[in-house]
Amino acid sequence: MSTYLLAYTGGSTPDSPEEQAAVMAAWGAWFGALGEAVVDAGNPFGPAASIASDGSVSDGGRSGLTGYSVVRADSLHAATTLSKDCPLLASGGAVEVYETFEVM
Repeated sequence: MSTYLLAYTGGSTPDSPEEQAAVMAAWGAWFGALGEAVVDAGNPFGPAASIASDGSVSDGGRSGLTGYSVVRADSLHAATTLSKDCPLLASGGAVEVYETFEVM
């Protein structure tokens, strides 16, 4: 079994406390459905900076990432299948799935 990073991009921000509660409930239900596959539920991202190869720094992340989670699955296909019900997709966001490797 391998570990996969779910990298989130885009999505909209809820406009009201009621919408925020509904979105949080959807995330909780999704993580609950994933069960033991969830290694790290992750977090949303805030402000970012990018550092170029010449050492110059600019505001904002080039990739547009908005958050992450980490799951365990038997294959990239299985991890991608787990991601298809991610609540971010309902608000126009996207999920990129990356297999991670232990180095040591």
